Amino acid sequence: MELGMIGLGRMGANMSERLLRAGHRVVSYDRDPEAVKRVADRGSQGVDSLDGLAKTLATPRALWLMVPAGDAVDQTIQALLPHLRSDDTIVDGGNSYYKDSIRRAAHLRERGLHFVDVGTSGGIWGLAEGYSLMVGGEKSAIERLRPIFETLAPAPDKGWGHVGPSGAGHFTKMVHNGIEYGLMQSYAEGFAILKRKGDLQLDLNQVAEIWRFGSVVRSWLLDLIARSLAENKELTGIAPFVADSGEGRWTVQEAVDLNTPAPVITASLIERLRSRDTDSYADKLLAAMRNQFGGHAIKKGA
Repeated sequence: MELGMIGLGRMGANMSERLLRAGHRVVSYDRDPEAVKRVADRGSQGVDSLDGLAKTLATPRALWLMVPAGDAVDQTIQALLPHLRSDDTIVDGGNSYYKDSIRRAAHLRERGLHFVDVGTSGGIWGLAEGYSLMVGGEKSAIERLRPIFETLAPAPDKGWGHVGPSGAGHFTKMVHNGIEYGLMQSYAEGFAILKRKGDLQLDLNQVAEIWRFGSVVRSWLLDLIARSLAENKELTGIAPFVADSGEGRWTVQEAVDLNTPAPVITASLIERLRSRDTDSYADKLLAAMRNQFGGHAIKKGA
């Protein structure tokens, strides 16, 4: 099967390579010519415009977007529209907000086009291990793309599935990432407690390796913790600043809208926000209040 890939960041490039290795034809485009050259060196056919991409693919075409969520997706779709024909399919494999995906599907349906939203997990390991794919959209469009999904997934019958109508793929991935926030925060807090117990002189890399096998807390995330600690036991050179790409926020907002308690996911999001506050006004005010009502000492700072 052939596929047009738009957006050749690390994940887009790796997905293209996985498809190429399985014998699919991939035509690739990115605004950065160097990115196009890199995937062309791996065997993809590179083009220098969306028009060229559309002309190179046989109809009905399938075009997979791996671009940042938000305006970039809308802008790419609008730029593609003049070059598409009825029955072509646009796939959004990024981390878009599910309500945007529902809107985009309706917009394209009016023009005789298909839209498939694919929540994609796997990160930089997907090339070797395969990607977890949560797919939303019309059944007919998804069945047409089945060979692509079966190739990108860890196995043809594992790690991917049609989870529901338009928006369902990105909704499922949103919650997936919210759960990920909570799991990561729990591991981080547990290892911080182990680290603080200095009198026991625990080797945290050893602990991680022990827990990886037979333990009820074993997981791929724990595998990555062990790998990180083996490479850099003291995490030297890593700033205590944790970014978020939006899915955790959306999960918390959805939980509120659905009257569904999600305290762990919510707390993990707040901790990420807290990690970025290098000059916390709130903490300064807490110290000032303790001084005012109890005469507690204040640690001087900037």
